Amino acid sequence: MAGGAAEAHGAAGRGFLSSRPMHCSIRWLNRYLSPGDVSASEAERVLTDAGFPIEEQVAVGSGDVMLDVEVTSNRGDCLSQLGLAREVAAATGRGLVKPVWDEPARAGGPASGALKLQNTTPEVCPLFTAQMIRGVKIGPSPKWLVDLLEAVGQRSINNVVDVTNFLTFELGHPCHVFDLGKLAGASLVIRWAREGEKLRTLDGKDRVLRADELVVADAERAQSLAGVIGGADSEVDASTTDVVLEMATWDPVTIRRAARRLAIRTDAGFRFERVVDPREIEYAARRAAALLVEVAGGKLCEGILADGRELKPRTVVTLRPQRARDLIGVEVLDAEQAELLRRLEIDVQTVDGSLRCEIPPFRHDLSREVDLIEEVARTKGLDAVPILDRMPIVAKHPQESERAVRAIAGALGGLGFYETVTFTFVTEAQARPFLPPGMRLLAVDDERRGQEPYLRPSVVPSLLACRRTNQNGQVEQAGGVRLWEISSVFAERDRPGREGIENRNLTLLLDVPGTGRKRSVEDRQAGARLMRGAIEAVVRALAGANAAVEVRPGQPCQEGFDSAASAEVLVRGQRVGAFGAIAPAVQRAYDLEIPVFAAELDLDALVALFPPRALTHALPAFPSIERDLSFVVAESVAWGQLSGLVSRANPDLLEHLGFVGTYRGKQTGEGKKSVTLRLRFRAPDRTLRHEEVDPQVVTLVSMARSELGAELRT
Repeated sequence: MAGGAAEAHGAAGRGFLSSRPMHCSIRWLNRYLSPGDVSASEAERVLTDAGFPIEEQVAVGSGDVMLDVEVTSNRGDCLSQLGLAREVAAATGRGLVKPVWDEPARAGGPASGALKLQNTTPEVCPLFTAQMIRGVKIGPSPKWLVDLLEAVGQRSINNVVDVTNFLTFELGHPCHVFDLGKLAGASLVIRWAREGEKLRTLDGKDRVLRADELVVADAERAQSLAGVIGGADSEVDASTTDVVLEMATWDPVTIRRAARRLAIRTDAGFRFERVVDPREIEYAARRAAALLVEVAGGKLCEGILADGRELKPRTVVTLRPQRARDLIGVEVLDAEQAELLRRLEIDVQTVDGSLRCEIPPFRHDLSREVDLIEEVARTKGLDAVPILDRMPIVAKHPQESERAVRAIAGALGGLGFYETVTFTFVTEAQARPFLPPGMRLLAVDDERRGQEPYLRPSVVPSLLACRRTNQNGQVEQAGGVRLWEISSVFAERDRPGREGIENRNLTLLLDVPGTGRKRSVEDRQAGARLMRGAIEAVVRALAGANAAVEVRPGQPCQEGFDSAASAEVLVRGQRVGAFGAIAPAVQRAYDLEIPVFAAELDLDALVALFPPRALTHALPAFPSIERDLSFVVAESVAWGQLSGLVSRANPDLLEHLGFVGTYRGKQTGEGKKSVTLRLRFRAPDRTLRHEEVDPQVVTLVSMARSELGAELRT
């Protein structure tokens, strides 16, 4: 929570991970079920059917079984044993047994006079509570506590720290314990960090904080990074006698931002990023205090100190039972719908034929009628929903454009491209180099746009700015940074009437490969081939494996591209866009150290190619003969000219033509290159002999010499 031992020690032995599974102990799970006889196999089946797949089962030393449960990001309530028990109870009809405890006597004197609490940031700390316990004895935990923690992969630290870890996994409510004697001024202040403020965290590292990161401080300095990890200066140790128990909740975005910047991933932060509701804090705080007194002794002080915002009322959603039946396709009676929802601790009342549903605080994902209908179907059992003989077209076949975009994303993701979402507005200086000929920029008459009033005529400036941000952040990626985005671009025709134009474009940007900061001519040529390959991969994902991409080098349409290294792209004879190296002046304007290539393609033209056309044929019955021909040609001769020559010649029994590579060096001569192509011949009814292929090869060599001035390189 506010950076306690639960956060730091909970990560021990696993490292800081970008995501964490929910480890569920079967023995621990059964503590909250009646009857508590769920086996590992039954729990796996039930939870999987409820939407929580099990990655694996692991037998642990105490005779328990640990389930590695996959929990979606909108179900933070199931990052706890109690939350998963609630799902099992709802699906099996078992009773849910919530934790019960004897409230300890508050005999340690008033807490208000011994500790000062101030929450200066209620907008990001909705509720912070603190309780004091005097006279605790730090020592080993009881066996039952050690066994349960070890069953979910946690090692025992000491009785006080173990209680904080226990609460994290039992209720999904991380908490933290401070040593009261180490807090300057006997006070806790929730505030923004001071720019450059230092904090030594429980993992022994010295952190330098930013002003947008939240801390829990004493009267002098930060004592924990809120919601992420605790500080070493106020850590509980063997000399501790008086402790402050913190139970709080935080803004998920604030916690995520700090955790990612500092590369600290903890069990507590993982839960706070998925919302811990302030309306549940009091219950969890009382549970934690009782457990601390039980395992560490001491006297609990009077009162719970609390500071934060006013708590919100519960969300109320109305469910129409007939609407649920219509959507699910199953005749679920009104009373059964109400009972299924009550199993999930949703308070249901029947009002004028509808179900008035009061949502429990831990279910932030339920805000609409359709959410409740999904819960009815899920709890009823999705296997009870019939499979229709004829599904609606929309359900079976999403719009072609959506499927095409998914195909584009899959192709680019496989090539190492990362999708971006950038802002639509740019400055005039950014927009002007990428304005198509015959167009004018479109500006918004709004003072709030400030220095960026222009709708972008191209997405390239936005990707260049994104690349600069990654460069400044010292982001390195094997093969270079590669970005893509689908977005609208805007301009107006530069003629009377000024007709406005809006297009949807697919834009790509990639680093020229190489090492260090400098790039050779060969590196830049490799960059051009990489971009062409990415474009071809997109086209073939949309139009099929046999789709041909034609590239015509020449003058670019916009001055933002390098005129010596750019080309237009055609598919089936239609221009779909262009690609090229970014002009040196534009590179300098963005302070980019590594040269980049960009491509901008018309999305509508690409989507028109979809769906891909798959051709099937029988597997060959006889072996083939392959011949590699290396032609030395002028630098200006493009691959398309060579492939076109082969196509016109149409050699007998030619099955496939492929590009092998290009070589430049002393052997080829100045201004020339060697292009190697591979010809595959096959007869459908017999095994070919080499002498049957020789005449076709001789013909091709002769045509290449006469039409392209090519010489065969041996």
